[in-house]
Amino acid sequence: MEYIKLGHSGLQVSRLCLGTMNMGSKSWKPWIFDEAQSEPIIRHALENGINFIDLADFYSSGAGEQVVGRVIKRIAQRDELVLTTKVGYPLGGGQNNQGHSRKHILDSIDGSLRRLGTDYVDIYMLHYFDVNTPIEETWEAMNSIVRSGKARYVGVSTMYCWQLAKILWCCERNGFVKPINMQLQLNCAYREEEREMLPFCRDQGLGVSVFSPLARGLLSGDAQSIRNQTDFFTREMYADETSLQIAESVGRVAAARGLSSAQIAQAWVLSHPGVDSMLVGADSVAQLDSAIAALDTPLDSEERFELERNYTPCDLINDYTAGKRIARHSRPARTVFADSDLQPERNIA
Repeated sequence: MEYIKLGHSGLQVSRLCLGTMNMGSKSWKPWIFDEAQSEPIIRHALENGINFIDLADFYSSGAGEQVVGRVIKRIAQRDELVLTTKVGYPLGGGQNNQGHSRKHILDSIDGSLRRLGTDYVDIYMLHYFDVNTPIEETWEAMNSIVRSGKARYVGVSTMYCWQLAKILWCCERNGFVKPINMQLQLNCAYREEEREMLPFCRDQGLGVSVFSPLARGLLSGDAQSIRNQTDFFTREMYADETSLQIAESVGRVAAARGLSSAQIAQAWVLSHPGVDSMLVGADSVAQLDSAIAALDTPLDSEERFELERNYTPCDLINDYTAGKRIARHSRPARTVFADSDLQPERNIA
């Protein structure tokens, strides 16, 4: 396993971060793993040196934190792990059980700690940018959580670059603790964060953790999985023709190398100069092994061209563009990847 210091902090994390959105309660989503199914995956991750685990109170409406917390208590040493959880999306009823008001943030950190069975989280993160709450109120609450010891660091996720700039400006003006990590979506089929967010994070000293390296499963080549057939977000984000062509290109490179599509797609993310760590939402130990192998899977210039040639600009993927994104078109193949023998059969519904 490879380890890095996250941003300008002294916190050392594994380059692979175990994502846990698929752990919790099947009553939330049909593809969720219960506690018995989750434990072997968590155990395998820890045995292979992963010390970075990502959660959110929203996952399985809190049951995800409970399941992961119980497993960790049985099989791991808490002080050897870096646990991060997120706040913002609705959890329960009521007008104030969502967003980033001081009330909701302070209530939510206590709830997360209780469900996880720990006194603190290592990174407490905003799940998105709440445009309905003054950033001064939000970040004063985040700052107080660090000062109280309930979180060691704070972080952010999924927002416009100007919104992150506003947070940093607020921290500078008020002497608040700054975020050390930006969690964002990046993969061969979605690269818009390369334009502003990645260079801005580098300039400002934030670490970058990437989620959805397989484009919610599209780039794995398994379009018929339960997740891909039932997750509405997959179709919302990656149903356009260009995304399907990118998935085919990943399949061509994988076929030429004799590797899985998932390993090639993950290798592209891990070799990206703007990426510190990559989240892995594994449904099996074999999928974890694929991500581990991707750490040591170099890509040559022709392979990179094939993986990247289809990409064209698109709208950002966030809460504000849902249902409004515009379809894209790609460039033709060249050299060996134009060979019809390497064309995978398209089986995407």
